[in-house]
Amino acid sequence: MVPKQAEVPSAAPVLQSGANQVSASAQTTPPVPTKEQPKMVLPTLVFGVVEVHRLQRELESLEEFLQQAALRSSGEKNTDTLPRISRLLDALASENSCNLLKKPERERLAQFLQTVGESAPSIHMSFATDPSAAFTAKIVSWLRVNIHPLVLLQIGLQPSIAAGTVIRTTNHVFDLSLRKHFDEQKAQLVSSLDGGAQ
Repeated sequence: MVPKQAEVPSAAPVLQSGANQVSASAQTTPPVPTKEQPKMVLPTLVFGVVEVHRLQRELESLEEFLQQAALRSSGEKNTDTLPRISRLLDALASENSCNLLKKPERERLAQFLQTVGESAPSIHMSFATDPSAAFTAKIVSWLRVNIHPLVLLQIGLQPSIAAGTVIRTTNHVFDLSLRKHFDEQKAQLVSSLDGGAQ
């Protein structure tokens, strides 16, 4: 007599339920991959809120000029001439590969500037003297590489700090000035002067 083989529970239901899960997930339409716009960047020349607002006004003026030119031409083909644009706007458009003759790209720049003006982090730095443009550009480049790519810098003058800088963010103050250093070493300085006088 041949021994009866033990019945193995069928794995079909498990596979079937797995197949149902796969088919159910396949029925849900996957998200359609959209062509993402390249991330926009701020040129080093545009380092503060003042420059951002200036660019916004210039873009608005350019938009009005092109609209009036289109109305005057009565539907004729627009010429490739633009009014003289500033160095700031030229740098912004070239670094983001935007053609200022195309309305969608002008709108994209305007939207980007609005986002920067409303939500970009801001840092205030005070110096004893007015820093040079090259020095400011180096600071802005470092901040955008190491802190945030859209950080805005405000520069102030505070001659009483003697040298160094005072950095202010929304919730911190970092006093890196010579005045602060002397204040911290005041007791040691006084004792050394007293010792030298004896």
